[in-house]
Amino acid sequence: MKITIKSTLMAGVFALCASPVLAETPDRTRLPIPDVEPKGYTQLDVREVQRPEPYEELRPPEGAPNVLVVMLDDVGYSQSSLFGGLVDMPTLDSIANQGLVYNNFHTTAVCSATRTALLTGRNHHQNNMSSIAETATAFPGSTGMRPNYIAALPKILKYNGYKTAMFGKNHEIPPWQTGPAANQKLWPSQVGFEKFYGFFGGETDQYQPVLVDGVTRIKTPRTKDYHFTTDMTDQTISWLDLQYSYNPDTPFFAYYAPGATHAPHQAPKEWIDKYKGKFDMGWDQLREDVYNRQKQMGIIPQDTVLPSMPDGVPRWNSLTEDEKRIFARQMEVFAGFLAHTDHEIGRVIDSLKKTGQFDNTLIFYIVGDNGASAEGNRNGSFNSLSFYNGVEEDPQFILDNLAKLGSRDSFGHYAKGWAIAGDAPFAWMKGTASDFGGSGNGMAISWPSGIKKDKDTIRSQWTHVTDITPTILDAAHLPQPTEVDGVKQISMAGKSFTNSFNDPKAKSKHTTQYFELAGNRAIYSDGWFARVIHWPLWEDAKKFSTLQDDTWELFDVSKDFALANDVADEYPEKLKSMKELFDKEATKYHVYPLDDRTLERMNAEIAGRPDAMFGKKTLTLYSGATGIPENSFLNIKNKSFDLTARITTANAQETHGVIIAQGGNFAGWSLYVQDGTPTFEYNWLGYEYTPVTSSAKLKKGDNEIVVKFRYDENGEGGEGNNVGLGKGGNAYLYLNGEQVAQEFISNTISSLYSLDDGVGVGEDEGGAVSKEYQAPFVFNQDIESVTTTIVE
Repeated sequence: MKITIKSTLMAGVFALCASPVLAETPDRTRLPIPDVEPKGYTQLDVREVQRPEPYEELRPPEGAPNVLVVMLDDVGYSQSSLFGGLVDMPTLDSIANQGLVYNNFHTTAVCSATRTALLTGRNHHQNNMSSIAETATAFPGSTGMRPNYIAALPKILKYNGYKTAMFGKNHEIPPWQTGPAANQKLWPSQVGFEKFYGFFGGETDQYQPVLVDGVTRIKTPRTKDYHFTTDMTDQTISWLDLQYSYNPDTPFFAYYAPGATHAPHQAPKEWIDKYKGKFDMGWDQLREDVYNRQKQMGIIPQDTVLPSMPDGVPRWNSLTEDEKRIFARQMEVFAGFLAHTDHEIGRVIDSLKKTGQFDNTLIFYIVGDNGASAEGNRNGSFNSLSFYNGVEEDPQFILDNLAKLGSRDSFGHYAKGWAIAGDAPFAWMKGTASDFGGSGNGMAISWPSGIKKDKDTIRSQWTHVTDITPTILDAAHLPQPTEVDGVKQISMAGKSFTNSFNDPKAKSKHTTQYFELAGNRAIYSDGWFARVIHWPLWEDAKKFSTLQDDTWELFDVSKDFALANDVADEYPEKLKSMKELFDKEATKYHVYPLDDRTLERMNAEIAGRPDAMFGKKTLTLYSGATGIPENSFLNIKNKSFDLTARITTANAQETHGVIIAQGGNFAGWSLYVQDGTPTFEYNWLGYEYTPVTSSAKLKKGDNEIVVKFRYDENGEGGEGNNVGLGKGGNAYLYLNGEQVAQEFISNTISSLYSLDDGVGVGEDEGGAVSKEYQAPFVFNQDIESVTTTIVE
């Protein structure tokens, strides 16, 4: 059969299939850059037509560098060797020796807010991230939902021809959108990262992480000697090597954000033991020593005055010998964790040198997303989840488990005294946005192809985390886009500081910046700093002044680097104008109304944010439902509830595995079967394990297992600071309609099971809730359904 196609139709086919051609001078202010209409042909025979030039991918402007951003977590201003601390960080030192050290760099004082500001160039309230993602509310500035009129840096770079990837901690997604069936609008793959390997929560277990690869939640790695920082480094190097192999002339943007050194503090024992005995002098002496060393090194001005430590920190000489032993070991664990992380970053740097990409890679090594963390409270902790549930750990419990600190059997955090020492020469710590101890972080930058080597490597220009994105765009000769995906963009709040790369005396472009977090608030403007210390992170905000009665302080930062001398009484008119400026900025950036609630905001019902359950009182899950975050499951904390599991067994006596579990090693509950016997077990922070074990076994065929937990509303209340919450209750276990067990559970989780380890049907992901089995303890029979119901 002969088929004839008219030449005009053929021309149309060729026009549709021809490769698009980019404009010679593309308009990079409107992204994505549109393709130019391809040329059409009328010739019938391709052999009669001159071949067009092959399609060329859009490339960044000539000379655009590779970009590597390293963002550490919860590292204080002075904890690294580069900034006077005792933790050896040779990779950080080498970056600084090759390039520059910025000693006046600032963050937002908390992780989620800092990270979204870094990747957008906008203030954290503009990104609707007033605090951490898990405390989002319904108010503008705090919803957790970054608007479409703010496109993230990876999308801007991707649309300009960069290859993009992120590894490690994300923590920029509102909690109700992190689940496997969630809207993925703010997932890394949707905001511009072509590759993502890491986790979404505020922290993860370094030995048993709950991970996402792209858009898929993967099984928890369980190889011997596994550690997440090493794993994400391997992933980073593999991606970089692949890009170099296939796209050697295409610049990349890699964002390396380990969970270190956020709690849990976990590191290989050999790294921890390197610091044995090095912190026996205590936090008071360490702070003094670091302060003096910083002046000798020129990291801080010679006239810097060291403020007194806050009253809430016990003095080292007032501690018992057991307390000193506990606290010194906590700091050794932290130091080993930080040093190990720097070593892994060194492997990434070595890979760039091996492939010859180091010289043209603009590297930002940001030593912390906020100041050192005091979330360990006075005593530190063996299980840092105690902090989120308002529980102060007994030092004796830590002492009894001291040898386990830093291992997979611990989830620890150091005492708050180390946080204050770790932020020298400042007075406060993470969460205190109104003090440079909360917002001040060290930073080193390297770019051999773009930064001239000079003896004067310290840069003291006032810089802010919002400046990173505009600086990268400036270095890449890219404009800030005015439109992305058809949406008009708002201007960036940050300012490029590339002018300081080769000029140590360059003027600071970032001259005004507000700070606010949970009522702690401040304003910086041209060398002046006005602030309110509303409350310290380790205390209940209600114990301090109301927002209306707060006292403002004033500092001349040009003469007082560490904010040691309040001059409010000397310059009342200046203070008045600074307060008015704060009001102006706060109104402009959606900072008001202020919200100083803390743990209460972890509860979606109290915070008033959207919830994945949309008011549901019953949820039925089926086999294979895993990776469900806490905010995507019914909130059964501080309530009575029922669990109904329907299963089918082919061999009842050999049935084993987890039917459903929530949480992990250090808090949670699990309904599981061993040798045909069902058990419901409650794990209260790793301190109390309460098994409710059936007196009867499963039968062959269909079985119904029911757990009825009845919360003791009239009880005395749970342990800790969450008054009226975390009470106990009776747990009843039924098998095929018959009651087969009953136990009283003394304490329950009041606020949070885990920031990352969620709910799984048919297996226990992450860490094991019970000590009676090893995760994942996959169920070996059929699960028809598991229904959870809130009982009112």
